Amino acid sequence: MNMTYILLIVAGVLVLYVVMLFNSLVNLRNRVSEAWSDIDVQLKRRYDLIPNLINTVKGYATHESGVFEKVTAARANAMQAGSTADKAQAENMLSDTLKSLFAVAEAYPDLKANQNFLELQRELSDTENKIQASRRFYNGNVLSLNNKIDMFPSNVVAGIFNFAKREFFEVADGEKAPVKVEF
Repeated sequence: MNMTYILLIVAGVLVLYVVMLFNSLVNLRNRVSEAWSDIDVQLKRRYDLIPNLINTVKGYATHESGVFEKVTAARANAMQAGSTADKAQAENMLSDTLKSLFAVAEAYPDLKANQNFLELQRELSDTENKIQASRRFYNGNVLSLNNKIDMFPSNVVAGIFNFAKREFFEVADGEKAPVKVEF
């Protein structure tokens, strides 16, 4: 009789431990989803600023249509990107095209003094900083989740309940610095 109670207690502790591991994995998975949502919010804000910025620059640099088309196409690609890796690549391309847009703006002193342009520039710079912070938060949560999925004994529970590792949201090697939007 005593052995039965001991086995029941051990089984109960084991079940409790598995439940705790499962719940910690769910918590981490939800934190990664929340962090990705934060990135999406900032990227949407960035996407919303770009048409206004293009229209402001167009008023001063109408013959630079190639740059405007590249920025518009890069924005569309970034908005349609699916996986984390595709999204990161599309965002890096968008950042590159935004640099070319600001390079065009550099040649127009009246544009650089335009209050609307200056405000859009400030908002875009602020958004870029928030995107960087959101990436760090997301990648930190992905690291925690992926570590939990890889480490014993939580890897056993993760395997049983099909928890999947997530990809980091990385920037390209040439894109380690924020988009410079100051004049």
